[in-house]
Amino acid sequence: MTGFETDDGRMLTYERRGSGPTLVCHPGGPGFSSAYFAGDLGGLDADFTLVLLDPRGTAGSTPPADATAYATADYVDDLEALRVHLGEERLDVLGHSHGGVVAAAFAARHPERMRRLILANSLARLQPEEMERLMQLHSDAEWYAAARAGLDSDDVSDDIWPMYFAHWNDAARRYVAAALTERANRDASKAFGGALETFDMRADLAGVSAPTLVITGERDFICGPACAADLAEIPGAKTVIVEDAGHFLFVEAPQRWRDEVTAFLR
Repeated sequence: MTGFETDDGRMLTYERRGSGPTLVCHPGGPGFSSAYFAGDLGGLDADFTLVLLDPRGTAGSTPPADATAYATADYVDDLEALRVHLGEERLDVLGHSHGGVVAAAFAARHPERMRRLILANSLARLQPEEMERLMQLHSDAEWYAAARAGLDSDDVSDDIWPMYFAHWNDAARRYVAAALTERANRDASKAFGGALETFDMRADLAGVSAPTLVITGERDFICGPACAADLAEIPGAKTVIVEDAGHFLFVEAPQRWRDEVTAFLR
């Protein structure tokens, strides 16, 4: 783990993995560390040097003094601080889920600092009708009731994770056991969750000028095809919908994921 001090005296930490061109990776949540990516991010470390960021208040990254300072703009500031620290004029950035919100906001605010943008299983607003339709695909599973109850809890429940996958199989179980054992930073979760019903960043997307890949699973109940359609409004964006997959493409369809991301970046 490597770290550096921000202008306001906080520490931001990250991990480097792999070799090749630098790809900055922002995890989702919000409130999860880089452990969320399970190390090699579906094998991308074979082609790229992954810079796996620990967002503020996770792992070794210092939480802000103000417990409410987890707005999208705050995360964007941290991405810019990371860019300066890395000495990169422009970045290739992959943001997954909430990390995609941060990455898209960074691209809109700092278009001259963004080379290429990957929005993976992400969103510009909630799509409640699609969420309900896709959740019902699991309604006959024995864990479904517990997962639905977990959605309404104040903290991320262990019961909820099966709902994020198209198939709750051994690969999904191993990933959750290895990568999602940490509890999300509660302040970060509250800051985003409290505004989620009114969250809508579609107006910002017109400011994104970098080549953009929008990729999601056809059965991602929270960031599925309807969310991808919103993000596809970014000028020139390429959209990929991976069949029979859910929220964690790098777990559920690692070869397709790696092929699509690698081809886009090259």
